[in-house]
Amino acid sequence: MAGFRTIDDLDVSGKRVLVRVDFNVPMKDGKVTDTTRIDRTVPSLKELASKGAKVIVLSHLGRPKGKKNLEFTEKPVAEALSAALGAPVAFAPDCIGPEAKAVVDALKPGEFAMLENVRFYAEEEKNDLEFAKKLAENGDILISDAFSCSHRAHASVEALAKLIPSAAGRLMQAEVEALSAALEKPAHPAAALVGGAKISTKLDVLGNLTEKVDQIIIGGAMANTFLAAQGKDVGKSLCEHEMLDNARAIMEKASKAGCEIVLPSDAVVAGEFKAGAPSTTVGVDAVPADQMILDVGPDSITSLSQRLAGLKTLMWNGPLGAFEVTPFDKGTNAVAQEAAKLTKEGKLLSVAGGGDTVAALAHAGVQSDFSYVSTAGGAFLEWLEGKTLPGVAVLRK
Repeated sequence: MAGFRTIDDLDVSGKRVLVRVDFNVPMKDGKVTDTTRIDRTVPSLKELASKGAKVIVLSHLGRPKGKKNLEFTEKPVAEALSAALGAPVAFAPDCIGPEAKAVVDALKPGEFAMLENVRFYAEEEKNDLEFAKKLAENGDILISDAFSCSHRAHASVEALAKLIPSAAGRLMQAEVEALSAALEKPAHPAAALVGGAKISTKLDVLGNLTEKVDQIIIGGAMANTFLAAQGKDVGKSLCEHEMLDNARAIMEKASKAGCEIVLPSDAVVAGEFKAGAPSTTVGVDAVPADQMILDVGPDSITSLSQRLAGLKTLMWNGPLGAFEVTPFDKGTNAVAQEAAKLTKEGKLLSVAGGGDTVAALAHAGVQSDFSYVSTAGGAFLEWLEGKTLPGVAVLRK
């Protein structure tokens, strides 16, 4: 990983290694309901243990608002981690102080422990140095494996990394390498597919991308705002009419940067947004006044599939239509499946991320066929915006 410290740069044998992970996992009735985030850190944790580290896992869970609230205890998460590792995980009922120290001191090389929720202390979210020093008392090294928290300058993410030797874990490393390959130095031609409901939440993303990629493919309700900015009538479609000047400004910026903005040529419209609503296909300049655009049409799907064939890099963020409801998932499914096919054939580097995106790709059945799918919502978007992420910057060599 160019310019960043990784596990390869540190000798962890016999050391107490604090591993900051993002185990902010969904819970129901005191049980973890989705272990994806836990499973993804297992390779890093096992590798550290195999190298003789005493592995001490740190995370936050929920929003306990800086107070000890056992509704947000990490104990059930430690049990889920133990199941994922196939090894015992000792649990400390605090993340600092004598209770944490007792559990850490009892660890032998190759063993695992998990400390209580770091957000039980208000100092965590304040990036408080004194609190970070208390965390550091239980570790010789910090391995940061929580890219999804790296946009937050919190004590266990940033301040702690300045106090003891620190490096990226394998999950953080994979994430930063994938995003760098797709955005910092992409193989050209490169395109970004940006969808979703609002351009207001993606203005900075679009502005940054115009300077990084050759084409920006716009889908979802965002496309309606761009079509309206071109003077087209979008009927009852979801559209941010107050953002038309912003859309025009982005088109102008893209044009100056030699970046092509790609909008749908046809659309699937319906009178209401519900499953199985009667729908028709129309050109984007012939949307009836009482109808709303809910997906891209067949001509757009065909031309997008042809476009993908000419690309080397694709960054994907957001769906092309209202994919949660059939038949308005057709555009997203077809284009995602085409991108997955080209990726599997070794012709395309495809990197995707953002909440809706992960759901849309899973719905299309291709989540595991893209080169990389990031589950980091906010951090992924800030990276697309070109912002410096404090939790990544602190790991630079």
